[in-house]
Amino acid sequence: MQFSTLGLGLISGTSVDGIDAALVRISEIDGLLQCQLIAGETFGYEPALRDEILSVCADSPRTIAQICELDDAIAAAFAAAALRLMQDCNLQPDFIASHGQTIFHRPPVTKGDRTPGKDLIQLGYSVQLGRGAAIAHITGIKTVSDFRTADIEAGGQGAPMVPMLDWLVLTHSTKVTCVQNIGGISNVAYLPASADRDAVYGWDNGPGNVLIDMAVQKLFGQTYDRGGQLAAIGSAELNLVENWLALDFFQVPPPKSTGRELFSPAYLDRCLSQCAKNNLSAHDILATLTEFTAVAIAQSYQQFLPKFPDRVLLCGGGSRNDYLVKRLQHHLAPAEVTDSDVAGLNADFKEAIAFAVLGYLRLQERPGNLPHVTGARQAVLLGRIYV
Repeated sequence: MQFSTLGLGLISGTSVDGIDAALVRISEIDGLLQCQLIAGETFGYEPALRDEILSVCADSPRTIAQICELDDAIAAAFAAAALRLMQDCNLQPDFIASHGQTIFHRPPVTKGDRTPGKDLIQLGYSVQLGRGAAIAHITGIKTVSDFRTADIEAGGQGAPMVPMLDWLVLTHSTKVTCVQNIGGISNVAYLPASADRDAVYGWDNGPGNVLIDMAVQKLFGQTYDRGGQLAAIGSAELNLVENWLALDFFQVPPPKSTGRELFSPAYLDRCLSQCAKNNLSAHDILATLTEFTAVAIAQSYQQFLPKFPDRVLLCGGGSRNDYLVKRLQHHLAPAEVTDSDVAGLNADFKEAIAFAVLGYLRLQERPGNLPHVTGARQAVLLGRIYV
């Protein structure tokens, strides 16, 4: 059986640095899925809208009416990004799949046994703004959105979602693979050789770029550390890194997820205060925060992986931070550390591609979550469809 469709995936991550839009040709031949990136672009938020999103993420109070207005504004920005990409490519997709913009994420509360669905005390909660109904209305194209809710209702974390794509297209026949995304938050998918879905694991490692980006803005007035050039000038204070890794989150076994609720501006301020007491320069601070991200990833591998990987495929904005990549290559040796581009999956737009695939699975009425990754009781359909 052969099948092919054109999907447009949309996402803005925890860095809130813009909307990634990916036009993807999804083909299925005899049960094997293939994804071809036709075009990908990142569309920045208007500064006022980005500031409002960051304020809400930082727990600044808003009325229900203001949240609704923000929801509509984000949906309009997502729809505009989709229309712009379609115009640039002169192509119209069969469907749009939108993750939206996360403004709040609270993992479920469990005790004792962390086996999927066991000892669940309180369901998780995750809020993504940019409602799919509005995107469908503005674009006139069938839209799938609200991907996290069904997994959470099944007792899962609602995250990470991208390992489904990793399992479908990046599993190697002989090599154990870790696909390491480094966005605002870092998360990993563990893929044993020729793995079936029950052998796939994944979790959020901790901060990705979120603390580094906020520190760069405070200390240098820039939006991010291009290529890690600022951090590379400094020297990391390893005692602080060790101290920060004592946080409870890092000791909890998977499945687990996190976000700006934990690694918040207030959290960064506490880190910066400790850096000041150690007389660190601005460059030393960035080197220390970058080392924190790298060691948190490496430590999670050592603590929680059943087997150390043969290769690590990086993706997300952090894969373009040369200094961070060098630190990961050091801490993850002897694994080969490269980016997902070498395996045929664009590292910059992989998350947008992933949601195009999740939208495809929903339209095919096929489950989109991996219970051993999210902690859900069972595999479920992800997303709501709007026409």
